[in-house]
Amino acid sequence: MNERTYDLICLGRLAVDLYAQQPGARLEDAGSFAKYLGGSSANVAFGTARLGLRTAMLSRVGDDHMGRFLCETLQREGCDTSQVRIDRERLTALVLLGIEDRDTFPLIFYRENCADMALCEDDIDEAFVASARALAITGTHFSTPGVHAASVKALDIARRHGVRTVLDIDYRPVLWGLTGRADGETRFIADAGVTAHLQAILPRFDLVVGTAEEFQIAGGATDLIAALRAVRAATAATLVVKRGAFGCSVVEGAIPAGLDQAPTYGGTRVEVLNVLGAGDAFLAGFLYGWLREEGIGRSCAYANACGALVVSRHGCAPAMPSRAELDYFLAHGEHLPLPDADRELAHLHRASVPRRAWNDLHVFAFDHRSQFHELARECGADESRLPRLKQLLVEAVARTEQELGLHGRVGVLIDQRYGQDALNAATGRGWWVGRPVEMPGSNPLEFEFGRSVGSQLQHWPAEHVVKCLVPFDPDGEAEARLEQETQLRTLYDAVLHSGHELLLEVIPPPNPDATGTPGERVLRAMQRIYNLGIRPEWWKLAPLPAPDWAAIDALIAGRDPYCRGVVLLGLNAPFAELAEGFQAAARSASCRGFAVGRSLFLGPARAWLQGDIDDAALVTEAARQFAELAELWRQARGSRVLGDGVAA
Repeated sequence: MNERTYDLICLGRLAVDLYAQQPGARLEDAGSFAKYLGGSSANVAFGTARLGLRTAMLSRVGDDHMGRFLCETLQREGCDTSQVRIDRERLTALVLLGIEDRDTFPLIFYRENCADMALCEDDIDEAFVASARALAITGTHFSTPGVHAASVKALDIARRHGVRTVLDIDYRPVLWGLTGRADGETRFIADAGVTAHLQAILPRFDLVVGTAEEFQIAGGATDLIAALRAVRAATAATLVVKRGAFGCSVVEGAIPAGLDQAPTYGGTRVEVLNVLGAGDAFLAGFLYGWLREEGIGRSCAYANACGALVVSRHGCAPAMPSRAELDYFLAHGEHLPLPDADRELAHLHRASVPRRAWNDLHVFAFDHRSQFHELARECGADESRLPRLKQLLVEAVARTEQELGLHGRVGVLIDQRYGQDALNAATGRGWWVGRPVEMPGSNPLEFEFGRSVGSQLQHWPAEHVVKCLVPFDPDGEAEARLEQETQLRTLYDAVLHSGHELLLEVIPPPNPDATGTPGERVLRAMQRIYNLGIRPEWWKLAPLPAPDWAAIDALIAGRDPYCRGVVLLGLNAPFAELAEGFQAAARSASCRGFAVGRSLFLGPARAWLQGDIDDAALVTEAARQFAELAELWRQARGSRVLGDGVAA
């Protein structure tokens, strides 16, 4: 059984959730929405994949931007989407959700003739279903004839091949046509037809999970024990009753006289922000333990913890915990009524989830603003030419990527002032993209677009890395250092809220009274920043002697093992000096590559601004320089770099 390709296949709803971003407001008054992956089955697939199960999704999406978003989101978590069919006749399903208060969560399902409800028998591949240890289906996918037939076919295949079967009752009256179309909030309406429908499929399952109300609809009784007895008459499955803050109860044999007489596993009480999706998180946690044969008690502990974490956060899928978060919460949850207020848990949620690896970065940095302005002035060129210059540099990066086969290993640093068009051209290519927020030359640190840096980040694409150059003197006067630290904390709080990664470029300014080597000063500056509780994803540092890298590596490993790494800056050094710096950093565990600018672009840019070369020549020369530096980096590493960016 362990040799099967997948631990779990999730069949069912796959949709886009648009969550109102103003908790407390009526849905009518919501001013903006956050876009998340949604749909009960998809949430479970996402959550189990994030925890580490080998998960696959079986559903449909439209041939549209939202369908691609859903597939890419699942893929980033490691969930297989090879059996998510592309429906060229229907659009991807959509849900609008609001959070008015702890008990009021209006939602509207836009599911008229949507893609995931068009799943049919022909979409079910026997070899695929047979390749899993378990198949999970939600009740919604029995609500219409087409999806009912597809689900039954999948269950029949599962039975033939010894695949364990799981039903999440997932009762939404609106999806059975029992309420007005805009009433997605109502969770229970008794209906004999739905009960008969569910009881007909119950014998096919090994595990049935639901709330008290969902077991009442499955059993056809308003008394929970009577309903559970009716369910037991239809199936010998293990029954898991979700009880919110009280945890859950599990019935594996005869139904007891009272639910409290069944094995009951208490949950952790937390401050509730949003109950939507908590049941999906519960099931993801339960299946994680159940499929790893960890026993019912441990499975319930995982389930209750996952549910508690998700109810305390905005959204469902993005709120799902990683294994590192889950372990931390299980160890400390009783003391965390506000999980998102715990900085360590928040950091784990930010840093320990699956992210794209960048292990061998070749970054062309042309985010300079004052330097480009000064260069244009020296060359007698109009400043208005600078945006075009930066667009041409993007073309040079693209050419180098293609010619050297650096796909997944190139990046750019580009500013907004002169480089907005270049940023637009670089975004969405699969590149590492960084952009600055600091006012050039400011010391103390100022932000280019004013103090409200967080409001600016709301308009940035999520893939952009926030880069901040900060002159930071660990030996400087306390007052000046405190000003820098206050600004850094402001920036860090902003990226924590926006979700962007942060790169800090730390350069200790000249100080005749400073002690220690330049490398020691950089190390002390980084230590101080870590002491402030700031854990950037990236550091950008000047080249250091080889012995200093051991200390840098040890500091990063000790303070933040989830740090993405260090990239080397250039400071307009000649290539020979850069090569020496590359050699010194080549064996560093934390150095991921270089982010060099003036050493690459200064000569070609000057010639272009002076009119000595045309656009094509600029692209050719900048690409040649970039390729030459990439070769120096390859030589310093002393090994062939593979396509996934890992040195052999």
